[in-house]
Parts: sequence; C-alpha cells; structure tokens
Amino acid sequence: MNQIVIVSGLSGSGKSVALATLEDCGYYCIDNLPVRLLEPFARDLCENHPFDRTAISIDCRNLGGDDDLFDQALEILSQFQIPYRILFLTADTRTLIQRYSETRRRHPIGDRPLADAIEQERRLLESIAARADLIIDTSRTNIHQLRQEIRQRLGGLDNRRLSLCFTSFGFKHGLPLDADFVFDARCLPNPHWEPRLRPLTGKDDGVADYLEKYPETQRFLDQIETFLRDWLPRFEAQNRSYLTVAIGCTGGQHRSVYLVERLKRAFSGGPYPILTRHRELS
Repeated sequence: MNQIVIVSGLSGSGKSVALATLEDCGYYCIDNLPVRLLEPFARDLCENHPFDRTAISIDCRNLGGDDDLFDQALEILSQFQIPYRILFLTADTRTLIQRYSETRRRHPIGDRPLADAIEQERRLLESIAARADLIIDTSRTNIHQLRQEIRQRLGGLDNRRLSLCFTSFGFKHGLPLDADFVFDARCLPNPHWEPRLRPLTGKDDGVADYLEKYPETQRFLDQIETFLRDWLPRFEAQNRSYLTVAIGCTGGQHRSVYLVERLKRAFSGGPYPILTRHRELS
C-alpha cells in the first residue's frame, strides 16, 4: 500500500535530518516537492505503484503564501485514497537564531532581519502545523536524538495503531511543544531535597523507593493510567496516529522520570506501541 509522510516545519528545525533518516528507513524521499506537482505524483503512485513508502518535504516556499494550496494537496491524496501522515518540526526562536549563527546559512525568507523572518515563516506554516499528526520540538534535541525519535515513530510506519509516547521534562526548562497532555508532578514529594538522592535520577532504585513511600505517588499514577485507558480508544477511533503524554517536575530529573518509567511499564505489552523520552536527561 502506498503511504506518504509529509515533512514540514521551520527552517533550521531539522527537516533535512528527518528526511535523511526516513530515507535510511526505506522511504523514497522528495525534498521540497512543489505542491502543484502533488496531483501527478499521486496519480503515478496509484497507477504504477513505484514506491510503497514516500516522504515529501514541504516548506513555506512551496506554498507561496497560499494557505488553500495545502488543503488542496491533502484533498488530492484523499481522492486517490493514499494514507498520509504529517510530521511538523519546530523549535523556539532563540534556538533557531543560534543555529543560523553557527551555520551562517541564509534564511529562506531573506529580505528581513532573521528573527522577523523566523516569525513570518512560523505564521506561513500555521495551517500545516494545525493539521500535523506529529509535532516534534527540536529546541533541546540534538541530531542523534532526532534521528532516533524519527526511526522509532515513523521507521516502521503502521497505520493500524496509535503510538503512545511518554515524555519527562522540567518545567524550569519550558513546556514541550509537542505534548497532547501535560501532567504536573511538582505536587509530589521532591527527592531533590535529599542530599543522597540529588545526583540520581528517577531511573534509580533509591529515588523510586523514596517516592513509593508516599501514597499520593501511587494515586497520581493510578489516576493518569485510568484517564488514559478510558480515553485512548476514543482517540484511536478518531484516526489519531500519535499521542504524547508529558509528565513534568521542577528539573525533569527525579519525579517525572520515575513516573514515565512506571507508565511505560503499565502500558507495555498492551495494544499500543510505547515510546519514552527523558528530555532533560539527554
């Protein structure tokens, strides 16, 4: 069956890395396909079946400022009954400016100051971001971590199942932009204030033993698990491909990491592919 991943996002956020990774995973990749050429390409896919899996990169230059073009492109894929997923890569403006300063590349919107160009591109791509099945914030992600996440989430593309990703993070470093649900674990006892536990993480037995002394920890976990088990089938029924559940504590080292590891254990072996990510431990 023909399957298409549409890769889009802000310049400097990692689109080239994502496309190269998908190519390594066996996708036929097209960089910056003009949207108006999508119809003949889709027709060829249906009539000749040259590729089983295709990834197409689309950026603001493909759209020419016309939001309707992207809607028309998706309608074309629907008419040809070609399943697709949309991957959108983003990063905060400060990170993008730093990346451009390091590479000395010119921004695609090059007729204005860099910060203004980034914000203009963000506005131009709003329609794609709003329709994305998967959003990955690469602000605190290096190339190797991005490649790993792309391989995990899209390398073995399976349209039949919703993938569930548990992410730990620290509130002091900002919210993850790709989270569908955010749970705040700062209400739980903090192992950071125990000197012997401070250098450890939520993956260590000492931190787990500390948190499990408190009944509110288990109650917090039980309520998240109950919520997800009740609602995951409803999200899957709406053809959602991904659901990202973020658990945050102050620094992203102890409580949130422990909770993510426990949730991974609770949902492993079930009907949904499980991924985990510890943002601050990276």
